[in-house]
Amino acid sequence: MRAVLCKQFGPPSSLVVEDLPSPVAGPGRLVVSVKACGVNFPDTLIIQGQYQFKPELPFSPGGEVAGIVKAVGEGVTRFKPGDRVIAATTWGGYAEEVVAEAARTLPMPDGMDFATAAAFTLTYGTSHHALKDRAVLQPGETLLVLGAAGGVGLAAVELGKAMGARVIAAASSPAKLAVCRDHGADELIDYAAEDLRERIKALTGGRGVDVVYDPVGGDYSEPALRGMAWRGRFLVVGFAAGRIPSLPLNLPLLKGCAVLGVFWGAFTRNEPELNAANLRELMQWVGDGRLRPHVSARYPLERAADALDDLVQRRVHGKVVLTTED
Repeated sequence: MRAVLCKQFGPPSSLVVEDLPSPVAGPGRLVVSVKACGVNFPDTLIIQGQYQFKPELPFSPGGEVAGIVKAVGEGVTRFKPGDRVIAATTWGGYAEEVVAEAARTLPMPDGMDFATAAAFTLTYGTSHHALKDRAVLQPGETLLVLGAAGGVGLAAVELGKAMGARVIAAASSPAKLAVCRDHGADELIDYAAEDLRERIKALTGGRGVDVVYDPVGGDYSEPALRGMAWRGRFLVVGFAAGRIPSLPLNLPLLKGCAVLGVFWGAFTRNEPELNAANLRELMQWVGDGRLRPHVSARYPLERAADALDDLVQRRVHGKVVLTTED
C-alpha cells in the first residue's frame, strides 16, 4: 500500500510517499481501506514534533479517515468487512490502509460520500463539544467565531445556528466571509480591514458576545475577550495564527466570564460515551440537512504537502481532503 511518511520532523515539503506492507488488525481493531482522509491543522504540528502526541518515526499523519472495512480483529463485533465507516486515528490516515480502534469508529450515514465523511468528524466533533459541553451555548445567545471560514470555524458557524444562536463570523477576507454567510452567519467582521473590538461593540449594542470560539489565537484573542458580555465564555480551541496569546487575567475578573479549554481528542478518550452520543446527534443533524460540510478541494496522496501548505498559508475554505482514488 502507498503511504505518506514523515521520516524526520519538519515542514510539509519533507514528507515522502512510499510503499509499505499492509497493516494487520489486532484485538479490538480493524483495518480500513482508506478512500479519503481529512487534512487538519494538528497534522501540520504533528509532522514538526509540536503536537501533544509524538509518534515514533516514521509515521503517516492524518487523524480522520473514511473508507471500507478490509478486516477486523479479535473481539470486533460491530463491524464486518465491506462496511463503510468513519474512523478517528490521531495519525496514520495519509495512507491507502490504516488500523483503527473499533471504539473510535462509526458507520457512515447512507448517502454521505467519502470525502464529506472524512471532512466531518474532527471539525464538527470539536466544535460541537466546544459549544455544547464547554460553553453550554443557549438559544438566543450571541456567538462570535474567529477564523470562521476554516474547518472548525465553519463547523462552529453551522452548529451555532443549529443550536439557535445569533452567529457573528470573523475572518480575514471578503471571499472567506461570503462562505460564512452561505453557511448561516448572521453578521460578518473582516478583521483584516476592521477593528475587531469596535465591530463587536457595534454589532451587540455595546453588550458584548456571550461566547467566543477561538481557533486562531495571535493578535485576535485579546480584543475578542475584551468584547465579552457579563458571564460570557471564551473557548480556547487552537492557535492557527502561530502564536499562543498571553491574556490579561483581569478581564475574566471584570467581566465575570470564563476561559475554557477545548481538546476534543482528550474528550473522546476520557468521556467516550458522551462523545458517542454527540456524534449520533451530529449524524442526525446531517441527515436533517442542518449541517452542510464544505469540502473546498481534494488532493491525491502524492500532493499531501500541497494540501498541508495551503492549510498553513490559510488558503483553505472549510476543509480539504486527500483521496486514494482518481
